[in-house]
This record gives sequence, structure tokens and C-alpha cells, in this order.
Amino acid sequence: MKRTLRELGRAGWVQYVAGFIAAEFLRLVWLTNRFTYDPANIYERIEPDMPVIVAFWHGQHFMMPFLKRKKYPAKVLVSRHRDGEINAIAAERLHVGTVRGSGDHGNSFHRKGGVAAFKAMVKVLEEGTNMALTADVPKISRKAGLGIIMLARESGRPILPVAIATSRFKRLNNWDRSVIHLPFGRGVIAGSDIIRVPPDADDKKMEELRERLETQLNALTVRAYSIVGRPDEGLHA
Repeated sequence: MKRTLRELGRAGWVQYVAGFIAAEFLRLVWLTNRFTYDPANIYERIEPDMPVIVAFWHGQHFMMPFLKRKKYPAKVLVSRHRDGEINAIAAERLHVGTVRGSGDHGNSFHRKGGVAAFKAMVKVLEEGTNMALTADVPKISRKAGLGIIMLARESGRPILPVAIATSRFKRLNNWDRSVIHLPFGRGVIAGSDIIRVPPDADDKKMEELRERLETQLNALTVRAYSIVGRPDEGLHA
């Protein structure tokens, strides 16, 4: 039975239907929540620095397509896993392009298509398109990896840390503490100061900037949940 379900999950039409449903549910969440931006002029503030690398924690990734505006093209990094296929279909239905592969720079970097994905992300940024990806070390929640710092160093583009929170949600019991955002509440897209990585950054500087990104993302998450009236959630989100 389990094997049959796995095989069914790999079927293209099943993945398409799942991606379609996911996209339309997320659109419903976006339309029925009262979303605000913090700061209110976040787009005007970062426009001179575009294209940017948008960094966020993995568990907050579902609503990230709505960070994009028509005048600011963007793509998102999506894994090659079958769940990633559903995410890619949903993202593209919400008018966000995708780069397929892993942001992991560990032992699985080559096996998961990390080299090709890294080169593709550099090209995306060179073409003037914003690039969004999760900052976590794979399977380790809320610990930023060096991959996104390496991308900033190689591309010369700054990192914009972002957090998204809604007042109504269901938290999953998985490694990244993902939340399923629910309709009819309050929502916020929060951003902080950009992080620049010098082209000549050595290992010490790279680690310093990795820690700064991790600290800023955690602080942003706390701030975002406070804004939507769920301050306790931000401490363990």
C-alpha cells in the first residue's frame, strides 16, 4: 500500500493537481488576511539595491510567492524532491519562476544538483532578477548555512532577510516547524537591513556574516509574530 501511494505521488498529473490546489489555497489565504508590510516602505527602501537575494526560514516558505510584485521579477530555489515538484508547480502558478536544486553545500551538494543550481542562481541575479531561497542548513531548523553567504559573495548582490507570519495558522510537527497559514486573520511581511558580503570575504568574515543573517532572521520572526498579535509564537517558531 505504501509503495502504491509513493508511486501515485510521483505521477505527473497528481503532482500538478496538488500544486494547483496548494497555489489556490495560498491565494485564498493572501486575499482573506489583512497583510501589512514592516517597514511599510520596504520595497522603496530596497529598490536601489535590486536584484537582491531574499533569505527566509524554511518553515515560512509557503507565502513567499506573495512577496513578489509584478514590477520586480523573482525566482525561488526549489528542491528536486517530489514534494519540491509540487512546490514548483504552485510557485509558477503564482507567477514566480523556479531554479531546481539544493542550496546545501555539504556532502550532498553535487548529488542534489547544488552546483548547477548555484550557477543558475548567479545567472538569475546577473540578469537582474531577484532570487529567493531558504537560509537553513538542511534538516536543521533556524540555523543559517554558508550557501546563501557564498551566493552573495559570488554574485555581488546583497541579502534581504524576510519573515512572514499570520495570526491564524496550523503548525506542523516536522523538522522546520512549518506553518500552514489559514484564511481570515492578520498577516505581515517583515524585512530588515540588507547584508552585504565583500567579494574578498575570508572564512572568518563569512562565518561572521552567516551568524548575522541567522540573528536577523530570528529577530525578524519574533517581530513578525508580535505584529500579528502572536508574540509567544515568535520565540519558538
